[in-house]
Amino acid sequence: PFISVFLQRSEAMNHRKKLHIGMSLSPTWLAGDAWRRDDSKIEDIYGSDFHLDIAKRSEQAKLDFVFRPDTLFLDSQILESGPGFSSLDPTILLASIARETGRIGLLSTASTTFFPPYIVARQIQSLNWLSNGRAGWNIVTALDGNQNFGLDAMPSSDERYERAIEFTEIVRQLWQSYPHSALMNHRASGRYADTSKIKSINHSGKYYTVKGPLNVPAYGDTPIPLIQAGASETGRDFAASIADAIFAATPDKDVASELRKDLRRRATSHGRNEDDILVLPGLSLYLASTESEARDLYTETHARQDNVKKLQYIKSLTDLDLSLWPTDRPITAADLPPPPATVRSRTHSNLLRRLIHREEPTVETLLRCPEVIGSAHWQVIGTVDDAIEKIEEWTNAGAMDGFISVPGGSVDSVDIFFEQLMPRLSDNGFFRSEYSGNTFYEHLKE
Repeated sequence: PFISVFLQRSEAMNHRKKLHIGMSLSPTWLAGDAWRRDDSKIEDIYGSDFHLDIAKRSEQAKLDFVFRPDTLFLDSQILESGPGFSSLDPTILLASIARETGRIGLLSTASTTFFPPYIVARQIQSLNWLSNGRAGWNIVTALDGNQNFGLDAMPSSDERYERAIEFTEIVRQLWQSYPHSALMNHRASGRYADTSKIKSINHSGKYYTVKGPLNVPAYGDTPIPLIQAGASETGRDFAASIADAIFAATPDKDVASELRKDLRRRATSHGRNEDDILVLPGLSLYLASTESEARDLYTETHARQDNVKKLQYIKSLTDLDLSLWPTDRPITAADLPPPPATVRSRTHSNLLRRLIHREEPTVETLLRCPEVIGSAHWQVIGTVDDAIEKIEEWTNAGAMDGFISVPGGSVDSVDIFFEQLMPRLSDNGFFRSEYSGNTFYEHLKE
């Protein structure tokens, strides 16, 4: 009987749908005061080797991809107490990693609000060649940075997504305009390419006019994965129509479950299969050998929080001024003003309002929540066992198809993720033990 149960369990684990897991190359484990630790290697964050180490470890763990988020502006005030979002250009950084890795996907970020589509199509396809088919594009509309690109104000959310839809279609057409099959390399006849297969796209739309074709041929026939970041109504419909996966802020299981169900439904309305789009929430991991140590790590990391800035952030998203709020008085739904007509991020505004509706927190509690203190990511503060339990719970609830790991607090959290958490997920049947494909797209479709 014991052997029978063991075999049944092993068979179930082998047939369990595998999670898709990525790793952020943004050094979230150096956020807050974590960069001040002796082992942080903060001096190395603008070099390739710092990121290459994480990418190689991610490949050894058989992760689907590494991911470099990006912003196109600098909040210099943040630099007083940490590196913030100052960073290398993501596509150039990933190109430096491509030659030193062989299987892991390389997901770059490019904005549809600021860049010309021809440049993005060329950069991503170039990365695809340099990595032998491992490039992916994280499509963002951006929330800030307009003054660096000659714009007095950011376009509205609706206009940004309208641009993104047209922009993405142009990029996809450009990738098809010079197909791999056009390459002949026929030395005897002297024919390098079959030019009948290379077509101009002659796009003329509301925002862009692009003739084409692209001056880089497609690497092969395998598609370049498209990942979209955002979970507003417009963002969801955009993602459901074109994305292979969505990277969204989902701080709790119910938010994630609702998002996944909605995206799958929308995908079918666009003539796609519901499994064509994956939901990959960010998972903020503060890991230690005991829960108490993990809590201490989290507290130490955020010891110098600027509560004034966080209160301003809450007000900007909700119009709720908590600067003089009594410390022991709960914040309820009745206290919330009507949603602002314009807001920096409708997704984060909705998540924050939802949190207040659900939990009625005090100001002190609210200021510690991921909706305020971070990017509203799903968060686990505890041991590897705690993380395994939560990952299994979310998986069984149909709340996700995987996640993007964003370790926090220290280099130790990164080490525990690679050395303990990932082997456990593989042993439990939640994750692959070996790659079965060679391209980013193949990893996402296993």
